Amino acid sequence: MTTNEPITHHPSPSTQHPSPDTHAERYDPSVIEPKWRERWERDQLYRVDDNAPGEKWFSLTMYPYPSGVLHIGHWYAFAVPDVFARLQRMRGYNVLFPMGFDAFGLPAENAAIRHNIHPATWTFENIDTMRRQYAQMGAMIDWSREVITCTPEYYHWNQWLFLQMLKRGLAYRAKGAVWWCPKDQTVLANEQVLEGNICERCGTAVYKRDLEQWYFRITDYADELLRDAEELDWPERVKTMQRNWIGRSEGARLRFRLETGDELEVFTTRPDTVWGATFMVLAPEHPLVETITTADRWAEVEAYVEQARRQTEIERMSTDEERQRTGVFTGAYAINPVTDERIPVWIADYVLMGYGTGAIMAVPFGDQRDFEFARAFDLPIRVVVQPEGVPPFDAATMTEAYAGPGILVNSGPMTGKRVPEELPEIIAWLAETGRGEAEVNYRLRDWLISRQRYWGTPIPVVYCDDCGMVPLPEDHLPVELPLAAAFTPTGQSPLVTNAAFLNTTCPQCGGPARRETDTMDTFVDSSWYWFRYTSPHDDRAPFNPEAAAMWTPVDLYCGGIEHAILHLLYARFITKVLRDLGLIEQSEPFLRLRNQGMILAEEGTKMSKSRGTQVAPDELVAVHGADALRLHLMYLGPWEQGGPWNSRGITGMERFIRRAFGLVTETGAEPASRQAGEPASRQETEALARLRARTIERVTTDLDEFQFNTMVAALIEYVNELMRLRETAVIHTPAWREALETLVLLMAPSTPYVAEELWERLGMPYSVHHQAWPTYEPALARADEVEVVVQVNGKVRDRLMLSVDLAEDAAREQALSLPKIAEAVNGREPRKVIYVPGRLINIVV
Repeated sequence: MTTNEPITHHPSPSTQHPSPDTHAERYDPSVIEPKWRERWERDQLYRVDDNAPGEKWFSLTMYPYPSGVLHIGHWYAFAVPDVFARLQRMRGYNVLFPMGFDAFGLPAENAAIRHNIHPATWTFENIDTMRRQYAQMGAMIDWSREVITCTPEYYHWNQWLFLQMLKRGLAYRAKGAVWWCPKDQTVLANEQVLEGNICERCGTAVYKRDLEQWYFRITDYADELLRDAEELDWPERVKTMQRNWIGRSEGARLRFRLETGDELEVFTTRPDTVWGATFMVLAPEHPLVETITTADRWAEVEAYVEQARRQTEIERMSTDEERQRTGVFTGAYAINPVTDERIPVWIADYVLMGYGTGAIMAVPFGDQRDFEFARAFDLPIRVVVQPEGVPPFDAATMTEAYAGPGILVNSGPMTGKRVPEELPEIIAWLAETGRGEAEVNYRLRDWLISRQRYWGTPIPVVYCDDCGMVPLPEDHLPVELPLAAAFTPTGQSPLVTNAAFLNTTCPQCGGPARRETDTMDTFVDSSWYWFRYTSPHDDRAPFNPEAAAMWTPVDLYCGGIEHAILHLLYARFITKVLRDLGLIEQSEPFLRLRNQGMILAEEGTKMSKSRGTQVAPDELVAVHGADALRLHLMYLGPWEQGGPWNSRGITGMERFIRRAFGLVTETGAEPASRQAGEPASRQETEALARLRARTIERVTTDLDEFQFNTMVAALIEYVNELMRLRETAVIHTPAWREALETLVLLMAPSTPYVAEELWERLGMPYSVHHQAWPTYEPALARADEVEVVVQVNGKVRDRLMLSVDLAEDAAREQALSLPKIAEAVNGREPRKVIYVPGRLINIVV
């Protein structure tokens, strides 16, 4: 379904109907919206009470980075879930719908350097602007629970969590590769490295360098993360992306003895092909490279290692056919554990240190990259699997690797075994003979949380010459970022040169010590922030366990698909850590997840500030009102798909609101005051009752299914029908008044401002947002008639409106009486008539 235009089968919101009063009051959002915004703020209408009646409902939208101004994508991501949160409140739930700001991060540092402004100043000025815009949106936010992650009040608990994980071995320090700029003498984030591995600041070629880094041991939870995802009400696409990222592989760990006396372990999912391992390949970063390389090979190996450091992992893993396989022989040899053959050990950039053991047994017969490498360097290929029913493979003439099933050949005692069927038996034999053992491996790596940045959570450890690394006691928290921060064009963290921050006392021995100058990855901030909403000002713990037990897990989480892996995976991991720390009982943070699509520029490209294709919501609100913009965003198309912005449709939404406004204000007086004219018939009153019931059913169902575009269509159709009925006697009945009240209640989640105004105009008690969602009799919502397709010999010839409970004989008689059907039958007696009630009649002649 295209999202370029409002969906074509939807009713037009601009359909005109005559108004009996040419001097009727006009809807003016510039007056109505500030009026109610001020009233709601004054009354604290959206403040949430933990002890309020009703079952809890925690609706959450991913909090934004305070970039300065809300763009139309923010509105799309937040205003639409606001509709569902309002629906739940009207259903009687006690709804928590909070907001905060993901306020640490690299953009603030870049702004500090670019504009000579402190990151804190830039961040809090932006937050002030965005708060105003969220209020303008009419969102149901409880601002008393606001969370800002760059405040010591919040990041104190990042540090506390770090210390708990350090005690349990879930936080640790190890060497890791980072991008290094040799000119600026600083570490770069991935996004600061331009194409061609160039520093974005100075244009110097950058490379990977090993530095001590802090990690969280997420791999300890890999199986649980994989298993628990299956039960979540999340989009299947997201769950698949998480499964692939975790990357569970079953296979075996095999041991290869090196002639130097070292032992090299490899993980493989195909241990049945070890008889075909004719060489070995190590990642250039493998710690054994320096140990095993012979003197005559060292210069070439060292140069190759340097070259590999200048490539990204994506470049190294590329399967592009034009990419030439490269590598260098180390001069060392290993012994194949099943053939006792002496096989050479190479290094090559297509092997990564981050997967498995950083070394592979190369089986060029069964792996395409190994095959290409063997052909490039004239290394032997041995056939070890023969598929049934095809001529025997000849290694000399093969043009690609074969990784499929078959029967083992040239495989010693395992020759004749079928694979993969008998793979477990082969692994058992390898274990029994001491050559290896079964193992499960994961693509998932431990979470590197170190950032060589200023604007982040300080890591609460110090380094003492006598005591080594020392974690700070909890009563020393929070370790606050120094506000005196001298930024330089090189991008080096101000913490490195801030003597007042850097120099401290060892809490263990009292001697001089140095603070850790790395800060935490901002994903740490967002890995638990929703818990803080439940008790945002607790100064004794990250959150009150009783409040968290009441509100969490989150019932509905909304946000972009771009966060499908890292943020959501880290959030799930930290939730499980908090459970194991005894703070909560649940194992998953978000029961239900829904992803919005992306709003594109009108030409279908990504919106860009530099190209002038970003849409400013403030300007649209000033002209059309926030309610019209909310409706327009919902009407663009399915929310989960997004699509190109349509600058024309918002005027249609404004016209729809004006017509609904006029309908209520002009005809909403009590019926007792307007009794002129003929009384309405029972049929007219019943028809209005059926219209009301069907509309409530449609709007409710569409909201529950996140089909916001068709929900808006249902509201438009309802107003169209009411505009027609206002010319009849039914407007003098109590049913008309009920129909208008229902219209206002159904509009309330989507258009909160005008609904509040109309509810007041109807003389109803404040506030419409405290009212119950309208109910209906299901029997009234059932259609009286339904369109049925009429076919002759399977070909559609006509269509017919039939009563939903019409008997088959009567349906057959009506179908055969249609002129088009009579012409197609041409006097022949039907052999059979197939009747599917509510769908089709097929006449077979």
